[in-house]
Amino acid sequence: MTFPEWTKPGIYGALGGAIAVSILGFSWGGWTTSGSAQTMAQDLAAEEVTLAMVPVCLNMSAADPERTEKLATLQDLSSFGRRNAMMETGWATRPGTDTPDRDLAAACLAGLELDGS
Repeated sequence: MTFPEWTKPGIYGALGGAIAVSILGFSWGGWTTSGSAQTMAQDLAAEEVTLAMVPVCLNMSAADPERTEKLATLQDLSSFGRRNAMMETGWATRPGTDTPDRDLAAACLAGLELDGS
């Protein structure tokens, strides 16, 4: 069986075009693999849960009888040490867990608005 002489360049052109479209799609077109889409979804879900828990953290801080002393301690620290101190207050512990959450502590600190930080 004989093929027309344009077949070979046509196949090479189609293959090269498919490769070019794939490169452009993944780099500039916004295409993602299922693994990276799953990672992005998990990150977004974790961020949204943290943001949803900020009012709980702020309510726990408002109901704490030692609030004044704890806030004074937080204000005395640098921004670097505040997150660890916030975790020690217990306000950044999600209900149903025993350990404080670092991301929730940072978000709660932003919600408390301690001297502009």
